[in-house]
Amino acid sequence: MRKEYIFPLILILFDVCAAFVYGVSGDWRKVIYWIAAAVLNAAVTF
Repeated sequence: MRKEYIFPLILILFDVCAAFVYGVSGDWRKVIYWIAAAVLNAAVTF
């Protein structure tokens, strides 16, 4: 893994964790938002 990918991977992980937290509480709009943010970050990074 290249060093340039460390910060984006951490950011993607935080996005997925935020989606999980909102999923547990039942706020599905925010789950979709954070999953979309993670996918967008992954698409731009890789």
